[in-house]
Amino acid sequence: MERNVKIRMLTEGGVMVALASILSMLKIYEAPFGGSVTAGSMIPIIIFALRWGIMPGLFVGLVYGIIQSILGLYFVHPIQYLLDYPIAFALLGLAGISKSLGNKIKNKYLNLFIGVFIAIFGRFIAHLLSGVIFFAEYAPEGMNPWLYSAIYNGSYLGIELIISLVLVLLLNKPIQRLNS
Repeated sequence: MERNVKIRMLTEGGVMVALASILSMLKIYEAPFGGSVTAGSMIPIIIFALRWGIMPGLFVGLVYGIIQSILGLYFVHPIQYLLDYPIAFALLGLAGISKSLGNKIKNKYLNLFIGVFIAIFGRFIAHLLSGVIFFAEYAPEGMNPWLYSAIYNGSYLGIELIISLVLVLLLNKPIQRLNS
């Protein structure tokens, strides 16, 4: 990769982390024990991953996760911190799989859907594990911790998925122009 392209990628990554951080403060709903529905805060990281691929996307997501932890840190254990912040947000970089699938899946909307879904599902899995391992005591008595964590995390990430899909589809044309 030539030097100018690397500089452009790093600059864009920094801008996307800053934009995502600002959007994360615009909360539509905040869950009682962490997690929120925002004004599309994952979109900048997802768009970055769609443009640059999985590895750069994972790195920018990781940086965003660390910034998120600084802005609103809540953790009970170092492993929980890793699952809920750096790992969860790094997994947004999985949206970059769309770049790899571009030659295999000709329907660009399906391709975008797959990338966004995999990214947010990856984040969901990280939060699900954190919930089961570290927050099972919040589950109502007799409720399976896996089910509780899936419902709790799915309640806000499901809405975030819908918001993200709508925004990525609306922004598809400008994203395509950036890529050419």
